Amino acid sequence: MKKLIIAALVGGCILFIYQFLSWGLLNLHRDMQSHTSNQEEVLNYLNENLEEGFYFLPAVPEGASMEEEQAAMDAAIGKPWAQVYFHKSMTMNMGVNMARGGAVDFLAILLLAWVLLKIPNSSFSTILIASISVGVIGYLTTTYTRSIWYEFPTIMDLVDSLVSFGLVGVWLGYWLRR
Repeated sequence: MKKLIIAALVGGCILFIYQFLSWGLLNLHRDMQSHTSNQEEVLNYLNENLEEGFYFLPAVPEGASMEEEQAAMDAAIGKPWAQVYFHKSMTMNMGVNMARGGAVDFLAILLLAWVLLKIPNSSFSTILIASISVGVIGYLTTTYTRSIWYEFPTIMDLVDSLVSFGLVGVWLGYWLRR
């Protein structure tokens, strides 16, 4: 149990630090947070016209028939579309958000280490490849699958998965084989 907890604590810290570097210090995801000089006008318009929530535009009202949905999609081909995550008020609780992120990273690596400990006589390379595979599986089944439909860039998310779970895999390959 001690080996598992230490594996998860250190591995979770590695993952957390990499995420901070990628999203914060190095700003590798800047293309996911573009700036517009019209942001005040856009935000004011959204505030006057939307309730808090997630929007895909154009969309049909809930309860629309399949025929109405198909007609709306046909009419939308070749026209602008958008996704909007809209909140009425920005709250910034960095401490709570970082604690939640750290807890999730710890839990993710705890689960990964637990699975890896079930592999008898695993080699360093087996642990490393399994760790990277988990990162790639997460990327493919969440970020990449959403990007197929909603057309947003994901190359840095793939890099994040490979690098962060590669670093975690190096740690786990070292620690779990002791």
